Amino acid sequence: MSVATRSVTDVCAAARRAARAVATSTAEVRNGAVVAMADLLEQRADEILAANERDVEAGRESGLTDALIDRLTLTRERIDGIARDARAIAALPDPVGETLEERRLDNGLDLQKVRVPLGVVAVVYEARPNVTIDCSALCVKSGNAIVLRGSSSAEHSNAILADVAADAVASVGLPAEVVSIVSGGSRDELAELATQDELLDLIIPRGGAGLKRALTEHATVPVLYAADGNCHVFVDATANIEDAVEIVVNAKVQRPGVCNAAETLLVHADIASGFLPRALARLQQEGVELRVDCRARSAAGPLDGLLDATAEDWGTEFLALVLAVAVVDSVDEAIDHVNRYGSGHSEAILTGSDESAGRFTAEVDAACLYVNASTRFTDGAEFGLGAEIGNSTQKLHARGPFGLRELGSYKYVLRGDGQVRP
Repeated sequence: MSVATRSVTDVCAAARRAARAVATSTAEVRNGAVVAMADLLEQRADEILAANERDVEAGRESGLTDALIDRLTLTRERIDGIARDARAIAALPDPVGETLEERRLDNGLDLQKVRVPLGVVAVVYEARPNVTIDCSALCVKSGNAIVLRGSSSAEHSNAILADVAADAVASVGLPAEVVSIVSGGSRDELAELATQDELLDLIIPRGGAGLKRALTEHATVPVLYAADGNCHVFVDATANIEDAVEIVVNAKVQRPGVCNAAETLLVHADIASGFLPRALARLQQEGVELRVDCRARSAAGPLDGLLDATAEDWGTEFLALVLAVAVVDSVDEAIDHVNRYGSGHSEAILTGSDESAGRFTAEVDAACLYVNASTRFTDGAEFGLGAEIGNSTQKLHARGPFGLRELGSYKYVLRGDGQVRP
């Protein structure tokens, strides 16, 4: 495997050389590599868990939050889940060489628009070692080489998982450098990676606003941001209260340290006194710290332990058991709040009104919009993509969970029988 004591440039150059081999390989070879990743994950689970435990212990000693420790932690069940996702990716239709369009032009040329791999994709990510396999599997399946750059907090986990992926690739006869990793070191290393525009075709950062700023400052390689998720749930006046309580609790509590967890709860004034006492009490039982505006505090009744929300809370991705809560007077006010403070990731409306649902889904600017469901479903596996390489909040090339097809571009192939342009 190409793990790095070499320079960032050397690792990227090796990935570029390997990219042609994976791009021109057969679907059977690429699928075999991804299945081999799943098999090796299971076979080397003890080794992986031992490496992960070193990272988790170091994370606790350094004061990582419980939510970040959860993101960092691997268990045997999680390894089994990563292996299942890899096999699901292998079973998906092959995107390489897919004909997107085919027609005969007026000049007699037969035109085909064909999907092709991007080439070499770099993925920069924080504290989530499962990303190492998810992204490797997606890139190999879609005919791309990948350069991984994880964070120092998951250094041992990422190293062994990248080794598994590279060994799997080599086992089917492809160059091991199809999967490469650089150490999760300094900002200087990140800046060097971000300027490899002659060797990399795309960088995908998976992390918070700080990572985005660090890349934006230096990048000469195109960047597709898998951005942060300041997600909202709006409980409309016509919402079913029992369903709404369960959805809000799920959206916040089920896994608070991920980008599709809810960070702000908005409640219509007409339902606030009936909904908030029940919902906030449930959230407190689950250990959620509640930061409320004055109207939410009034509607909550005698509930203790509520904190005053600050102006900064509305724009914060907490990634923890913390929730900002506000009361609004209308669907319009909720839409304005979401569009002002949201990051464009995942937003939900809970309502019994088709009109309100239509307004919300038409006017809120976000990649994923939910009606009467939790934001926690924004996920490549849940969307039938096998897994995702990230969740994009941009509007160019890919938006929302992006997987195999979004890891490709296209080219035109034209066939003639002697045509020249007059």
